[in-house]
Amino acid sequence: MLIAHLSDPHLRGRGQLYQGLVDSNAMFDLAIRTVKELRPEPDLVIIGGDLVDEGNASEYATVRQALSGLRQPIFAIPGNHDERAAFRSCFRDFGFVTDEGPLHFDINAEWPVRIIGLDITVPGKHYGDMDDAACLWLDEKLAARPEMPTIILMHQPPFDSGIPYIDAYKCRRGARLAEILMQYRNVERVLCGHIHRFMQMRFGGTLLVTAPSTTTAIALRLGANAEPASHIEPPALLLHHWKPDTGLITHWVPVGSFPGPFPFY
Repeated sequence: MLIAHLSDPHLRGRGQLYQGLVDSNAMFDLAIRTVKELRPEPDLVIIGGDLVDEGNASEYATVRQALSGLRQPIFAIPGNHDERAAFRSCFRDFGFVTDEGPLHFDINAEWPVRIIGLDITVPGKHYGDMDDAACLWLDEKLAARPEMPTIILMHQPPFDSGIPYIDAYKCRRGARLAEILMQYRNVERVLCGHIHRFMQMRFGGTLLVTAPSTTTAIALRLGANAEPASHIEPPALLLHHWKPDTGLITHWVPVGSFPGPFPFY
């Protein structure tokens, strides 16, 4: 099973630039083209939040247009830049959104890996939170199928990355999430976005991975008094490959076309 994982495209209305500098729409279109050129083709596509930048209808129209070229099932969670009602309206006919409340989802289809979307966003805030309701919902879902290989998709990472200006907006009370995960050995990955960088670490008895943005990268500044900044680095996506003999393998995939292939390795 192959899962293409995109995150943080920050799409804008037609003709508008992200932060007035970056054509995030064109960069996401290139990411979609990269997904379509993967061989074998992914079985599904997941998106880890911040699909848009300001949460308005024109931006979600861009989302619909950008995703229209994909044949795979698509599942997404909101990030802090998404607007919950508009997000719900955008994805209503995709079959995974709820009519009210947090936009969690639990995909139990014919695939060998189960995908749980955990919406820990706090409307109007940039940080996330593992509140009582989110903890209860996740624990109940994991307890229902403790034998099924599972991926959990969320937006804000529940840990300190060392980049102070993004850590202020992490998922709060992440220790509660770790306690839940320690009870279930079938969680293959916790997948996050928000941080616009690829990172990985041990968390809650499993592996936690953050996806790069398809648009910009938050500057890797680890000093305690570091000033906030971003770079226009080469964008990327993740490809998660499930095999029964190895479990889940995660690949970092640069977006775009590059010289090759050459007859050496």
